[in-house]
Amino acid sequence: MRLDINLASQPYEDARQFWMRWGTAVGALGLLTLILMTMVITGFINARRDRQAISEKRALIAQRDQLRTQAQQFLNRPENRTTRDDSQFLNQLIERKAFSWTKVLESLERVMPPRVHVVSISPELDEDNQLALKMVVAGDSRDRAIELARRMEDSKRFAQTAILRAAHADSQTGDTEQVEIAAIYVPELPADNSRTTAPAPGNAPARPARKGKTAAGKGVPR
Repeated sequence: MRLDINLASQPYEDARQFWMRWGTAVGALGLLTLILMTMVITGFINARRDRQAISEKRALIAQRDQLRTQAQQFLNRPENRTTRDDSQFLNQLIERKAFSWTKVLESLERVMPPRVHVVSISPELDEDNQLALKMVVAGDSRDRAIELARRMEDSKRFAQTAILRAAHADSQTGDTEQVEIAAIYVPELPADNSRTTAPAPGNAPARPARKGKTAAGKGVPR
């Protein structure tokens, strides 16, 4: 059998090389498409799960708010106002007694930038029975006071830090800037002292002597 091929009208093409090149490209594109589809489906499932969790949290928050409103309405009754006021007063006394100037100043010392010092500080309880601090700091730069507020916010002992007011200070004292800062103080949890410590050597309790015998083993005369 004889085949006549006219290379002018039908040029020679290497079909094997063509399908290897384009087949590899199409396979890689298909694999990439499969990976992207998997990521999209996984993200959709996770987003649906997150929306469900958020809905549950919102329902729980709404339930807690309703219980809080009912409790406040119960405490606002005329026959319960005395008990409410007494409990609030006692809670304030407990919170103020738990306030430690030493720990607050130690916490401030850890985050205080150089050439900044505290001029005044006053603690008070807010409506949520949290210790709110209002303090005035002074220094030679307002940026250092802003740095102090940022460090307080990043620390574990302060929260909701905000700058209330900034003004120029008396230059005679060397301080050119005064900044008023407000923050919530988060007291450190007390250490667990439930564990009993072993008695130190030499301090062990002495055993009582046996009745009827002396140290030498002789009977005690009656």
